[in-house]
Amino acid sequence: MNLRALRRAPRYHNIRAFVIVHDLLALVVAWLAARWVAAAAFEVAWPSLLRSGAEIALLLGLQALIYWRVGLYRGLWRFASLPDLGNLVRASLLGAVAAAAVLLTMDVAVRELAPMLWLYPTLLLLALGLPRLVFRTIKDMRTEVRWRRASQRTLILGAGRSARLLLPELRRRGGFEVVGFLDDSSRLRNTEIDGVPVIGGIDRLPRVVREAAIDLAVIAIPSATNTQMQRIVERCEQAGVEFKTLPTLKELGASITRFEDLKPVAIDDLLGRDPVSLDWNAIRSGLAGKRVLVTGGGGSIGAELCRQIARLDPAGLVVLDSSEYNLYRIDYRLRKEFRDLVVDTVLGDVCDPATVERMVSRHKPQVIFHAAAYKHLPMLQNQVREAFRNNVIGTVRMADAAQRHGVSTFVLISTDKAVNPCNVMGATKRVAELYCQSCNRESSTRFITVRFGNVLNSTGSVVPLFNEQIRAGGPVTVTHPEISRYFMTIAEAGQLIMQAAVLGEGGEVFVLDMGEPVRISYLAEQLIRLAGKEPGRDIEIVYTGLRPGEKLFEELFHEHEAYAKTGHEKILLARNAHTGVSGLADLVKRGERAVREYDSEAIRDVLMALVPELERVPPRERKVIPLG
Repeated sequence: MNLRALRRAPRYHNIRAFVIVHDLLALVVAWLAARWVAAAAFEVAWPSLLRSGAEIALLLGLQALIYWRVGLYRGLWRFASLPDLGNLVRASLLGAVAAAAVLLTMDVAVRELAPMLWLYPTLLLLALGLPRLVFRTIKDMRTEVRWRRASQRTLILGAGRSARLLLPELRRRGGFEVVGFLDDSSRLRNTEIDGVPVIGGIDRLPRVVREAAIDLAVIAIPSATNTQMQRIVERCEQAGVEFKTLPTLKELGASITRFEDLKPVAIDDLLGRDPVSLDWNAIRSGLAGKRVLVTGGGGSIGAELCRQIARLDPAGLVVLDSSEYNLYRIDYRLRKEFRDLVVDTVLGDVCDPATVERMVSRHKPQVIFHAAAYKHLPMLQNQVREAFRNNVIGTVRMADAAQRHGVSTFVLISTDKAVNPCNVMGATKRVAELYCQSCNRESSTRFITVRFGNVLNSTGSVVPLFNEQIRAGGPVTVTHPEISRYFMTIAEAGQLIMQAAVLGEGGEVFVLDMGEPVRISYLAEQLIRLAGKEPGRDIEIVYTGLRPGEKLFEELFHEHEAYAKTGHEKILLARNAHTGVSGLADLVKRGERAVREYDSEAIRDVLMALVPELERVPPRERKVIPLG
């Protein structure tokens, strides 16, 4: 149904025309009844037929204007309630003013004027209100009967294309009575979609849920931003109604809206940002027909990179991971979804020189995405040997092999915790950044670093932990009331990493624009509400204090780094980075010997020499560097 057809909405306008005619007739009846009572009870003489007609004609004009001004026709009789009663009272009281104006125009005596000023508005209120009350009562009785037949009274939030496609799907399945649509577009107000009215804006949701006994609200706005979704979910929570949503436009793709697409609102819907616009032509030209290797390909980011790359028709995809289970999962998924893909999965360790040499020399990748890393900050704080071995030595092994075998592009996946690190994990990732930048100056391989913050629902992230605590009945543990982090979705991170890979010429540190930081306490509150519980009442939030090596705020740039825009609005370039570290290669070799000897103190000394800011500033004093 096109917009012009929606605007016509003949059934709705016919109903409204009937209501207007009814109210004007009610005016005539109330006026004549008031005249009759005044004549019978107060011995006021009846006016002549001509004068009565003039009175009624003048009154119709004035009262019609009053009806319109008080908003008597903005609501529907089926949802008549106390606010509508207030409109009727105002219309009736202002009717007394209209009656006075009419009678004074006719030069009536005060004895004739006085009783009409209270008789007319009283009778008018009864004539307007009683039919509405009767209609609402009958409608509620019918609604109760239908509700008892187990049909869910459903409200669709949004009245765009997806909502219109969802409506016949809900009807076809049965068990759903779609009561109406709510949409903020003023063009759709007071219209109907396939016989279902657009009742008003989203902010009316709590009232409509209460008055129309709504059981389910379906959010059918795939293009909604996270701010819009937060507002809609807040209204659903205020209304106390069950709510579900359609996937985002990116998730839906070109598929037709189906009931099976409905899903509970997830934290990604609230914190995931606006859809990312990518230069797919550039990405495809940079990766299509190429042999690509992804290390750590079974992890959250690595697996997403594998899925995204597989869509671009590479000549071959090699996936390396040290976790047998993670490797099995990504192997199964890739072979199931991409039957024509040439894929090799290798179970191995990036720190093992034989594995790395064999893999790179045999498969001869042209592009390497190095995502293999340990990232659990509190655990690595006391596991300095394993952190240095995996995050530093593993990167050194892969980077050296890439140079030896003429790999065209090497992309290091880094983290915002590498900026002014006050923990072991961040320091090891900073060393990995420095080593790759050093390699870029000495080889033909393009070494590119991509730095970003936390990824929603990634393995080991805070979201799965909070969900587990909520399922257990709480409490949800947050380290500090003011602690905040940058977040993005797994899909967005994967896509922007590929975009950065084709943007870079070598030596760059690209920083993904993470938007505004999110307070972890807000994240916890939203997850509790999405689970159908109330923070502080059903699930407690307990603050446990900052852990060793943990900052209140994360940073995306070093103090000596400026940032510049690139050809993509979501990717920034760190400029003037101080990347030269005296004796970098020798210090890395010292660290490697300390790893073999299991000398944790020597490894810490190496980290301090390579990353002197590690203990320069206490963690609690670190401040975020704004992007604006």
